[in-house]
Amino acid sequence: MSTAIPSSHPNDAETPVEVVCVGESMGLVTAIGAPLVATETAAFGIAGAEGNVAVGLVAAGHRAAWASRLGADPFGERIAAELSGRGVDLWVTTDETTPTGVMFKDPGVESSSVYYYRRGSAASLMGRGFLDADALAGVRIVHTTGITPALSATCRDMVDQLYVDARAAGAVVSFDVNDRRALWSKEDAAQTLARLADAADIAFVGRDEAERIWGTATASDIRAYLPQCGLLVVKDGDVGATAFSGDDEPVFVRAPRVEVVEPVGAGDAFASGLLAATLEGADLAERLSAGHAAAARVLTTHGDLPPLD
Repeated sequence: MSTAIPSSHPNDAETPVEVVCVGESMGLVTAIGAPLVATETAAFGIAGAEGNVAVGLVAAGHRAAWASRLGADPFGERIAAELSGRGVDLWVTTDETTPTGVMFKDPGVESSSVYYYRRGSAASLMGRGFLDADALAGVRIVHTTGITPALSATCRDMVDQLYVDARAAGAVVSFDVNDRRALWSKEDAAQTLARLADAADIAFVGRDEAERIWGTATASDIRAYLPQCGLLVVKDGDVGATAFSGDDEPVFVRAPRVEVVEPVGAGDAFASGLLAATLEGADLAERLSAGHAAAARVLTTHGDLPPLD
């Protein structure tokens, strides 16, 4: 049985929802002081790429919604409270028969080890028609990631239909490749992620991520592999990011130097910064700089989301 969480609708306020971010958020358990195998202390929070992007957009002064499904459990309640507390509109239903996904994390400076418990989660049951063109009326950007189609066959169908319905509603489709090796085979990932990224109006991909999936070594190689994408943004860690738009010359902006506390969540923050600047009509260099600035704020703190002021 599914019941709706009270939420805002795109037409119920003077300022409409500008961006809808579609995907799974999970409960997050992070080891403190020692690895998970040994620690007796842990922190509880939330994690989820699309929710992170929605939070970043709200922090940048835009109205954003997060669309998904949650279990009727404490983690689901915590996710809803955290996101709504940060100003995100919730387009969410709760399911009393399936759980909210959970992930456990061993944090590190260079990389963090994560362990997922999300198979059969409420969000994995999203399917075709979860959102339709009527629900997306007035929305300017619909954002999702490569995590969502990896959750289940129904989620993959949902993302395919989402592209159609978003465009029918007049919205731009934004897609972050965000490959998660633990969720599906390399073969499925390579094919599906390339298809969705190339069909997007805006796509984000890490240079190293693309090399791992598709064997593309440089930003130019990635562009050649994804020639149809309207705006392709290739992120190269602490080096910088390159944007390819149509037949124009690519635009590169170097990343600022920051003291990294933890890298998780930086890619989501980058996407939120660039999308916010896109809504504001900034040029490509300004949009890349806004992405870097948002990522830098997350890199200097523990957790996927910066602390509330």
